[in-house]
Amino acid sequence: MARRNEEVQALLQEYADLIAITGGDAFKARAYEKAARAIGGYPADVAELDEDGLRQIPNVGRSIADKVTEYLRTGKMAVVEERRAKIPAGVRELITIPTLGPKKAMRLYEDLHIASVQELAAAIESGALADLKGFGEKTQENIRHGIELLQQTGARVPLALALDTAEEIVAELSAVTGCERCAYAGSLRRMRETVGDLDVLVAAERSAPFMEALCALPVTAEVIARGTKKTSVRTARGLQVDLRVLPPRSWGAGLQYFTGSKAHNIRTRTIAVHQGLKLSEYGLFDAGSGESLASRTEEEVYAGLGLPWIPPTLREDRGEIEAALHGELPEVVTERDIRGDLHTHTDLTDGLASLETMVEAASKRGYAYYAVTDHAPNLYMQRMTDEKILAQRERLRALDGAHHRMRLLHGTELNIGPEGEVDWPEEFLAGFDLCVASLHSHFDLDRKAMTRRLVRACVHPYVNVIGHPTTRLIGRRAGVDADWEEVFAACARTGTALEVNAQPDRLDLRDEDILRARAHGVRFAVNTDAHSVLHLAQLRYGVGTAQRGWLTRDDVINAWPLTRLRRFLRKGRRA
Repeated sequence: MARRNEEVQALLQEYADLIAITGGDAFKARAYEKAARAIGGYPADVAELDEDGLRQIPNVGRSIADKVTEYLRTGKMAVVEERRAKIPAGVRELITIPTLGPKKAMRLYEDLHIASVQELAAAIESGALADLKGFGEKTQENIRHGIELLQQTGARVPLALALDTAEEIVAELSAVTGCERCAYAGSLRRMRETVGDLDVLVAAERSAPFMEALCALPVTAEVIARGTKKTSVRTARGLQVDLRVLPPRSWGAGLQYFTGSKAHNIRTRTIAVHQGLKLSEYGLFDAGSGESLASRTEEEVYAGLGLPWIPPTLREDRGEIEAALHGELPEVVTERDIRGDLHTHTDLTDGLASLETMVEAASKRGYAYYAVTDHAPNLYMQRMTDEKILAQRERLRALDGAHHRMRLLHGTELNIGPEGEVDWPEEFLAGFDLCVASLHSHFDLDRKAMTRRLVRACVHPYVNVIGHPTTRLIGRRAGVDADWEEVFAACARTGTALEVNAQPDRLDLRDEDILRARAHGVRFAVNTDAHSVLHLAQLRYGVGTAQRGWLTRDDVINAWPLTRLRRFLRKGRRA
């Protein structure tokens, strides 16, 4: 069963939003946001904690613990129900638009009686917002873009949610008697950043026990259709799951077919036709005689087409067929290749766990090295000082090598200012082992100014990695507008790595941008940006995205041995 933390986090975040919409205390709203985030990142399942245990979670006091206990016991939180009743459903729909805040949503409802996304889009197009104070041309353009983001995401769910659901279902079905193989396929196996429907495959002689098991799973909220070859259900979170049971002899062909992508499969079927063959989910056959030539494994199927096995993350018809035919497929980086994490946080700034706790958790992952990169002072809400960061350095040096010989690197996450400036002078930055620099504000600069800002950061002699480079939040915020070809060229020229941020709502750089940057010769760092122990496990999403960008071990600096990494971090400076 999945942890209850995520649903409690969502409910507390909703309550914080409802407080903001109704003009409540901003401090109170912020307190609930902090508690929501802390619960989401807490290692233990809140459903297994008593009230005292809940109060051990950072930012969770008696009042919030009482409300969480109430929800876990009754399935409801009275204060949330009361706030919901005060707010029209239309306003709650409007605040799902990524770029529209709660106060503006309430204004639209009260002044113009707009109560849906569709009505708002029509109002913008008709010019109805022109005379409404606070809704100038730029604001309207931002809202229009937010509506586009919402529509693009549509019914698709984040990669992390889909993967959690898929692994739970696969584990349950694998335990059913008669199961020979079970796996998820589709866009999830290709590690796309969002997933529409979830495809699950089983290899078994009889399908009925598996169809029955899927319908009876706790995760299943609704049975859409049930048959002998395919059953479709919907989970409580709205994700459709399609289960297909294949004959064991057809497993490889079925897995290849249902993994996709559609464009990739068109290419493989075209190759089959040119060779006098027929390819389907049941196997590779001689088109004339109907003889089965390959079906049990994907490797057999691809070999029958004259191709090596192609990793699922590459199957998007972006040159992988041609590369396979010429023996030029990349050996993509794997999670096992990653030797350390170069962007993480502790409770010195906005992390949820202490330095010692994060270091111990990292050592259990078998890392050779691990960097702590708490926020620098220009992110004012974190209240960093020179004294605090230097005291942390002393603590970190004392821990260095004490955990299974894992080496510790002391870094910081700098803030890239509007002109490309960063926190702290060069002489102070020289004391860090590495510096990540990120955009945290001024996202609306024009392309020329944003490009100049990023290039200036790359040129800085102590900036080693540009963190979450585009700043995008999937489905909520588009990336900044910059001449990325110029930025990529600057990174390659200056020896500045670009981050593949593994946070599942970021995955930044995205795969298409990685492909473009790689063509310039850029190096990359696949980091978790972990703010809690649980976040360290999110590396898998970053690695999947890196694979979709065709990255190899040689492209990724934190897949290198420490001596090579240290040379890169010197950025041409003398040791």
